[in-house]
Amino acid sequence: MRRFRVIAVCAVLAAGSRIMPAADKGDAAKGKEVFEQCGVCHNADSEEKKMGPGLKGLFKRDKMTNGKKPTDATVRAKVDEGGNGMPAYKDMLSDEEKDNLIAYLKTL
Repeated sequence: MRRFRVIAVCAVLAAGSRIMPAADKGDAAKGKEVFEQCGVCHNADSEEKKMGPGLKGLFKRDKMTNGKKPTDATVRAKVDEGGNGMPAYKDMLSDEEKDNLIAYLKTL
């Protein structure tokens, strides 16, 4: 009976890994192209503020300027919602473009 439970748990975990989306999605090279419009206000190669904060090392920081920890979800929310002079990109960028942008930001 114990052996059956172990096998059942393994089967559920294996099935779950196939239906769970990949944690790292997006194409950083394509994201660099998307970032070109962001580069008007944000530096990619330094932390120095332009109009908006410099984004070098963004995902290595303890928090973003809004006080939240930089994760895929919080960065995507900031891109979607904008704020403090930044326009909202929720309807201007596709989900794929946002995935690519986040993948690129992770390389900075």
